[in-house]
Amino acid sequence: MIELSSQLEGKRFDLYQLEQTLKPMGYSIGGNWDYDQGSFDYKMSDEPGYQFLRLPFTAVEGQLDAKNCVVQFSRPFLLGHVYQEGMDDHAHVDNSNASFNQFSEPVEKDGDVPDRFVKIGQTLLKDAENALL
Repeated sequence: MIELSSQLEGKRFDLYQLEQTLKPMGYSIGGNWDYDQGSFDYKMSDEPGYQFLRLPFTAVEGQLDAKNCVVQFSRPFLLGHVYQEGMDDHAHVDNSNASFNQFSEPVEKDGDVPDRFVKIGQTLLKDAENALL
């Protein structure tokens, strides 16, 4: 993980308006969100592993699944996930009625971010700042 200084840090926005601006730019709501915190992720690459620019936020008014939610950005960062190839050795089904996670566990959840993606991430962050501020 590499933290990036940003003008967005500490700024508050309506979540719906953020989605309307950031999603057309290639961002998605990160899969690891809760009712009071989440992130916008920009997937820069999937080789080797996955490289993301993450814009984390916390709900300061309302909950993320409610209308009129206001969020505040935390410090953005670059994140690398390195996944093993093939089937996951630890995948299992708890019971016959349950679904299971078919994806491989990461070899490194916080893998290195190659230098070329640092520059790309900084440029993407500057573009997001320009669009939002």
